Amino acid sequence: MSEHLDVLIVGAGLSGIGAAWHLRKECPGKSFAILEGRDTIGGTWDLFRYPGIRSDSDMYTLGYNFKPWTEPKVIADGDRIRNYIQEVARDGGIQQNIRFGHKVAAAAWDSETAKWTLTVQQKSGETVQLTCNWLMMCSGYYNYEEGFTPEFKGRDDFKGQIIHPQFWPEKLDYSGKRVVVIGSGATAITLIPSMTDKAQHVTMLQRTPSYVISVPQFDPMVRFLLKFLPDMTVYNISRARNNFITQMIFKLSRKYPNFIRKLLLKQVKAQVGPDFDMKHFTPPYNPWDQRLCAVPNGDLFKVLRKGKASVVTDQIDRFVDKGILLKSGQTLEADIIVTATGLNLRLFGGMQMSVDGKPIEMNKHISYKGLMFSDIPNFSNTLGYTNASWTLKADLIAEYVCRLIKHMDKTGTRIAMARRDPNVQPAPLLDMTSGYVARAEATLPKGADRAPWKLYQNYAMDKEQLHNGKLEDGVMTFSKPHKVARPETAPEPVRRYGS
Repeated sequence: MSEHLDVLIVGAGLSGIGAAWHLRKECPGKSFAILEGRDTIGGTWDLFRYPGIRSDSDMYTLGYNFKPWTEPKVIADGDRIRNYIQEVARDGGIQQNIRFGHKVAAAAWDSETAKWTLTVQQKSGETVQLTCNWLMMCSGYYNYEEGFTPEFKGRDDFKGQIIHPQFWPEKLDYSGKRVVVIGSGATAITLIPSMTDKAQHVTMLQRTPSYVISVPQFDPMVRFLLKFLPDMTVYNISRARNNFITQMIFKLSRKYPNFIRKLLLKQVKAQVGPDFDMKHFTPPYNPWDQRLCAVPNGDLFKVLRKGKASVVTDQIDRFVDKGILLKSGQTLEADIIVTATGLNLRLFGGMQMSVDGKPIEMNKHISYKGLMFSDIPNFSNTLGYTNASWTLKADLIAEYVCRLIKHMDKTGTRIAMARRDPNVQPAPLLDMTSGYVARAEATLPKGADRAPWKLYQNYAMDKEQLHNGKLEDGVMTFSKPHKVARPETAPEPVRRYGS
């Protein structure tokens, strides 16, 4: 017989541990387990081990709303973030609920029993089944097994080493080496200054620049307030202030893109110096069409000024034995090439899904309040903000799911489902031009142009609708187990999302 739990959480990273904490606090009588495909806590912050790995946003907003960040650094490195997550799991009594080496291969919903049946592959090779009333996906949005690397001509001709940051060799020695980092996003901008301590020279090779902004590594206001106020009070003040600033920059970028563009470029120019060619930091798109990249204490600009690193904006013709031949005819010589070229989106860890025997095609479903999906019962997914810290939304989602569970207990219902309005017209879920979004758009669920289907990317609006909005809003339906019509023949094998 399958083991049954009230709630199953998939993923023991930042989202999953936070969801478990909220569930234990708000629904203390519910049984639950966290299924983690890997062997450790931490998710992203355990997987990525490249030099300088750090948060791309401040820890007062990336931290949980119940656990103050007390480290002095505002932009934290991966080890400290992982320790923070582990501390929450330990202090919250969550560790004993984690089942490591458990990868969910399939999830099937049955309306007659109001249960999900999960097919789980264990690291030992054994396959087991678990059932639950509610399934909380906290597995992130990208493929852990492979990063994105374009097809480079002549790749096999290069005599040096090629590395993707997602799979950084533990004992890589780059002392005295010439390193070329391909990419212009947060990973590349993190790697460049972090590798200059040992490398002979580091070159950032980019096809298109990104907007970057220097942020302080330490917060003097926090240091001052901690002399008079409790940790949690100072944390909440800093969290609210930083979130307000981030949201204001985003709103101004949308309303006055040229003004914000000039401000961003001006602060870069002031740090790289008058002789630096600003084409390397002048994107062809508007601010926040893609995510803004943070530069802690201007570390990238410092190594550029000192000549320890350089930026080349060009296109790759092919790899050659000594490095990379560019379209311009220039050859960048390298001993190591780092392909910081991005990630591959993959929802739900690639698991197969079905509802009452019918395979789920996520691109035919619409996101509901940014956490559930039309016509999929008792199922939530944690997707953080693209224009602010991930955990701001993750906390709201976990708290809302707890509200739904308690409401079902109170009303004697066992099924919660957002029923799609046929008049709602679908639209792209994410309003971004980033490559990883564009590559996966055909497989992603949709958004819409109106509440509660619209994905707002706005913390204040989300907080209002998820904390205070009516649960029975005319879209969310609550019911009891019931018989349904099922397909007469077995469904075709379901394509794994993102595969």
